[in-house]
Amino acid sequence: MIRLMTALAPLLLVAGAAAAQDHSQHEARPPVQTPAADPHAGHAMPTPTPPADPHAGHVMPAQPDPHAGHDMGGPAASGPPDVPTSADDEGRPRQPPLPPAALSGPAHAADAVWGADRMTGARDLLRRENGDVRATAVIVDRLEVGFGDGEESWTWDVAGWTGGDINRFWWKSEGEGDFDGETEGEVQALYSRAISPFWDVQAGVRQDFRQGDKDPTHLVLGLQGLAPYWWEIDAAAFLSTEGDLTARVEAEYDQRITQRLILQPRIEVEASAADAPELGLGSGLTHVEAGLRLRYEIAKEFAPYVGVEWSRELGDTADFTRAVGAEPEHTRFVIGLKAWF
Repeated sequence: MIRLMTALAPLLLVAGAAAAQDHSQHEARPPVQTPAADPHAGHAMPTPTPPADPHAGHVMPAQPDPHAGHDMGGPAASGPPDVPTSADDEGRPRQPPLPPAALSGPAHAADAVWGADRMTGARDLLRRENGDVRATAVIVDRLEVGFGDGEESWTWDVAGWTGGDINRFWWKSEGEGDFDGETEGEVQALYSRAISPFWDVQAGVRQDFRQGDKDPTHLVLGLQGLAPYWWEIDAAAFLSTEGDLTARVEAEYDQRITQRLILQPRIEVEASAADAPELGLGSGLTHVEAGLRLRYEIAKEFAPYVGVEWSRELGDTADFTRAVGAEPEHTRFVIGLKAWF
């Protein structure tokens, strides 16, 4: 052991000398400062909310202008001059009268260029092509055969017109007969004038034809048109050459079931102002007729139908009917055709 310590002594002396060297020539380095960590890093901070407006949602009265109604002086503001006005001009400045030559020209400015004669013809042509159109129509409202009470009969109800939108000539004819050859009916010739978009006033004559010697002629005054709820109305009063005053009202309505299938109720009422035994009529209501027809429009202009109709003579007219051996009440099944062209 003593020998080992003796051998290591020189080495320990060398190491101590090296450690004792002077370090005064070396610069001392300051310690590195590490920044402190942000405690809020990675966190979403809420946005500050401004304080609520205490007047939000309230209508604030407008502040009056302290200068309202005061003349502030200075240059005049732009606008109409302060001139006398009158009530006729509604507060506007007075206007000078029109010069005498202002209304001396033609009524239509084109007359001054093309001439009055030439423009009159052009305006007439324009009027005819844009509103004064002439047209003609024929309407077969009922052309039918009826079966009932052991009897067969046939009925027609046709009409037509020609003219424009305001003035027209109408003709109407209706009647009935049986297959034994007995027929009675009427024909009307009427002047028709539109008095509103849906109503026409009609006036003219009516001629009856029937079996026997009595074929009276009547003056006619009527009203025809479209009533509320789309009821088609045809009403007329008749004054015969014998002084008999009668009236008739017809009403019908088209109820569409489909685009082609149509159900039509129809009502007809007749009345007389006084007894007319030669015509088989009593005073008051004389006749009522009600029917229901179902038609199918093969085309708009052509529609066959089937239906049922009930009719009855009323009051003294029923007594006159019984006196000649006929029944005052009838019910019949009908097959017919409605058309127009």
